[in-house]
Amino acid sequence: MATPRSKAGTKGVPRRDREQQILAAATQEFGTHGYAAASLAAIAARVGVTKTLLHQYFGTKEDLYVACLAPVGDRLLAAIRTGMGHQGTGPGTPLRVLRGIFDALEGQREAWFVLYDTTLPAGGEAARRAAAYWSAIDALAAGGTADLLRATGSADPLDADALKYVWRDLVATLVRWWVKHPEESPEAMAARCARLFAAAAALTP
Repeated sequence: MATPRSKAGTKGVPRRDREQQILAAATQEFGTHGYAAASLAAIAARVGVTKTLLHQYFGTKEDLYVACLAPVGDRLLAAIRTGMGHQGTGPGTPLRVLRGIFDALEGQREAWFVLYDTTLPAGGEAARRAAAYWSAIDALAAGGTADLLRATGSADPLDADALKYVWRDLVATLVRWWVKHPEESPEAMAARCARLFAAAAALTP
């Protein structure tokens, strides 16, 4: 089915508004189909403009992806830092971080897949910028999981490294599940995670 054209790109729309329309449409396209399969023609059709206008506003496909990536990466980093707080990591930190991630993605959940896109061209600016966000988020995860372990009396660096990988994969899995269940609000999803964590803790010997 062809993507319906809108009147969003018609004459008289202020440039800033049109740029935001394009970025919203591009984020949805990249997040839904991945960078490699994303179509500039589909993005243009979503907004009701031409591919030529996309190039005039944002340059190449890779430039447009980077323009979508930056606000997504910045929002998620800010949410994670806020969830971790300034008093150090404690038992409630993981749920606060998850709630922050859900809040940051609400209304544009596919943006998660813009950040973690495995189809980016190797060696390009898009891959470099995405990797910088991954590294920053991983550094926060490493610090947070190490703090949690130290609070239990464990200072083993391999324990910390293993827990970082578990946490990273857990977050990705929960977000993917949430994307498939649009009826779940951030608040409901955070409550669900709290129940799951409590159940997992109860199963621990």
